[in-house]
Amino acid sequence: MPDATVTAATIRPGEAEHFGRLAHDWWDPKGPSAMLHKMNPLRLAFLREAVDSHWDGDPASTRPLAGKRALDVGCGAGLLAEPLARLGAEVTGVDAAEENVAVAKAHAAGSGLAIDYRAGELAALGLGRFDLVTAMEVLEHVADKPAFLAELAGHLAPGGLLVLSTPNRTPQSRLLMVGLAEAIGAIPKGTHHWDDFVTPHELRESLADAGLIAGTLKGITLSPLKGLQLSDDLSLDCLVIAKHA
Repeated sequence: MPDATVTAATIRPGEAEHFGRLAHDWWDPKGPSAMLHKMNPLRLAFLREAVDSHWDGDPASTRPLAGKRALDVGCGAGLLAEPLARLGAEVTGVDAAEENVAVAKAHAAGSGLAIDYRAGELAALGLGRFDLVTAMEVLEHVADKPAFLAELAGHLAPGGLLVLSTPNRTPQSRLLMVGLAEAIGAIPKGTHHWDDFVTPHELRESLADAGLIAGTLKGITLSPLKGLQLSDDLSLDCLVIAKHA
C-alpha cells in the first residue's frame, strides 16, 4: 500500500480519492494503513543506512539529517515525514489528496513537529531542491512514471540522495500483494494494480533516463516466522537509493 499518489505530470484523480478516503484512519496501526505501519520500520532502517553511508555519518547519532532539507513525495498522513523530522531534517511533505495533508498537519502539530505539508502537483509547487528526496510506494500509482522520476531528480540538490520504493511486477507480487492481501483485508481493495508495478531493470533504466544512478537495491519479503523483513530477495518490493549521475 502506498503513502499516496503524486506525479510531476498528472495526478490520477481516482487514486487520490481512494487514498483520501483513508486519511482519517492513516495513523491507526490496526486500520486500513496497517501494512504501511508494518513496513515503516524497514523503510526507515534502509533509509538510515543509506543516509549514514552517503554522508559518512555516525550510526549512533540521533539527528543524522540535522541541517538538511528533506522532501517526502506522496507523504500520505506523514508516516515517513515525521520520523525524518525527528532525525533532524527540515521536512516538506507533498501529497495528491487534500484530506491526507489535513490529517498530516494536525498529527504533526499534535506531535510538536514543524513540517511543511503541501497538496497538489509536485511540479507546480515551486519547492526548490532538497538534500534528501523520498518517494515510498508511490511510483506504481502515478500517471506518467518518466515525468515523475524527472521531477524527483529535478528536486534533488547536487550531492543529494534519493530513496525510493515500489512493488516488483512478478507472479509472487500478483499473488501476495494484490490477490491475497486484498482478499484478507490487509490492504484496501483497489489499492494496487499489478500492471503498474515496476521491475528492478525497468526501475534502473527509468532512473538513468532521469539522470540518476541507482545504487543498492533491497527487497521487503514476508517470512512465516519473522513477518516482514529486509532481504536481498526483490520478488515482492524494491527499495533503491539513487544520486545524480
